[in-house]
Amino acid sequence: MKYYFVGIAGFGMSALAQIAKAKGAQVFGSDRNFDSNSAWDIKEKFEKKGIKIVPQDGTHLDSTFDAAVFSTAVEKENLEYKKAEILKIKIVHRSDFLADYINKFKTVAVSGTSGKSTVTALIYHILERNGLSPSIITGGALNELIDKGEIGNAAAGNSDWLVAEADESDGTLVKYSPYAGVILNISKDHKEISQLMPVFKGFSSKCKTVFLNEEDGYVKELPGNKIFFSLKKIENLKMTFSKSEFIMEGEKFFLPLPGEYNVRNFAAAVCVCRNLAGLSLKNISSSVRDFKGVYRRFNIIGEKKGICVIDDFAHNPAKIEAALSAAKIDLKGRLFAVYQPHGFAPTRLLRKELIETFSKSLRKEDFLFMPDIYYAGGTVAKDISSADIINPLKETGLNAFYIPERKNIPPAIREKIKSGDRIISMGARDLSLRKFASDILEAL
Repeated sequence: MKYYFVGIAGFGMSALAQIAKAKGAQVFGSDRNFDSNSAWDIKEKFEKKGIKIVPQDGTHLDSTFDAAVFSTAVEKENLEYKKAEILKIKIVHRSDFLADYINKFKTVAVSGTSGKSTVTALIYHILERNGLSPSIITGGALNELIDKGEIGNAAAGNSDWLVAEADESDGTLVKYSPYAGVILNISKDHKEISQLMPVFKGFSSKCKTVFLNEEDGYVKELPGNKIFFSLKKIENLKMTFSKSEFIMEGEKFFLPLPGEYNVRNFAAAVCVCRNLAGLSLKNISSSVRDFKGVYRRFNIIGEKKGICVIDDFAHNPAKIEAALSAAKIDLKGRLFAVYQPHGFAPTRLLRKELIETFSKSLRKEDFLFMPDIYYAGGTVAKDISSADIINPLKETGLNAFYIPERKNIPPAIREKIKSGDRIISMGARDLSLRKFASDILEAL
């Protein structure tokens, strides 16, 4: 088979491209991020795997391809989409390509508004450490795989086990009929709750077994062959801002992740691995101690002058609240939060909830900095600004600052920060955000 991936640098797409190549297909791909000279490290990793990266101008797309794979992020006006139509090449949506793998393997499909990448990584890590040789397709790169020179969001194992992150944002979740599903939580994110519920109900009913968060009011009422997980069996929980320790059914656990939300994520992974793979708590405990986490999920960038800098993917109210809560654990000084909104449509949809989240999660001594909303290209109404979040917060007395050009935020932080304070930089979609967090550290 010969596939052409349009927008291959996107994490969902890149994972599928890697798995397709690992399973023997010829894979080509294009992305405007490569054309604009960004994401070159990913490009090099693709090419090392034998994946051919070409300009996104349609010149390499011809009738020899069995299918052209697109995601919802690619508009139908895209030059390569139009050329695929003209050449009558089969056009496959990313979710349909993923569904083919999910429905063919012994798949654990992890869904929910928040925590998907971490739980997917935890389940994969535990199964892999216990000799089950699973494959993984996920939206967040595993730091352990990155350390091995991989892109990190896909790996092909030797068994029929597959752990896959299943995204609900475009409604395609209902295409999957996995061996087992996991639903972590449901909150307003890309869509209203009323629009999300039918999607999760459809997915839940199609899973042979579905693991549900008993503590989420929306999730626990979903249909299906249900197994519940919760924090009820967690005892003696002790947390620092870099790790958590607790006891579960008499077994002591050391989890190198902070925050109650990550303990709940772990409870989901434990429930899956015990019930599906028959693993003991002892084996799970010993295998998770060296878990290195997921790229940009509360990653500690470094410390300088007594100030720690954290990089996080948080981009919706629930994730931001969880990240800020974890960042304040053991904090004696002030918290400096930076948030770059990841698009005009989600900022418009979530404006009220974002204001509420920052208002209740940040103390009067803390700081919030926001640059302009990230624009990824394409046709979009630019009728909202970061100032529409910052200004109402300033009126409540919060130290909130709208600084349009992101490059001006590190020096603004440097002017106000002191030893003992902590910084967390948050946002999604923008591939340069990790470097930005490093720039903040460098500027101290």
